[in-house]
Amino acid sequence: MPVIFGAGLIAGTLDIIAAFVVYGFFGAKPIPLLQGIAAGLIGPRARNGGIGTAALGLVCHFFIAFLAAASYFILSRWLSAARRHAVVSGAIYGVIVYFVMNRIVVPLSAARKFPFSWEMMFIGLAIHIVCVGIPIAVATRRFSRA
Repeated sequence: MPVIFGAGLIAGTLDIIAAFVVYGFFGAKPIPLLQGIAAGLIGPRARNGGIGTAALGLVCHFFIAFLAAASYFILSRWLSAARRHAVVSGAIYGVIVYFVMNRIVVPLSAARKFPFSWEMMFIGLAIHIVCVGIPIAVATRRFSRA
């Protein structure tokens, strides 16, 4: 479905750029960051996989972005307010995606768990609101039929 693909592509691209910038500020490099995403599937050995596991991490990242877009698209078919108030709905959806990822998906994955940090939580929430939730909601409203 073009709407889901477009919304997922926009959100996935904005989110990974934000991750590269923010985590780069803390010293992380793009290849290890992507390998860290792949570690959700294959565990710590992802760090030793070179560009191949980095590519797997990028594929996983966009797969999740497409799932988030598909979920919002389906939700927007049931809740007309999600279409009418895309920015507010998208901001709320970004918060939901953040907490689902960090409280359900990551803990159930094979990825290394990181200690809690209020600073990183607020940064993560801001990224998910601005780069994931709002773009998905606005793209869904703009490019789909009710």
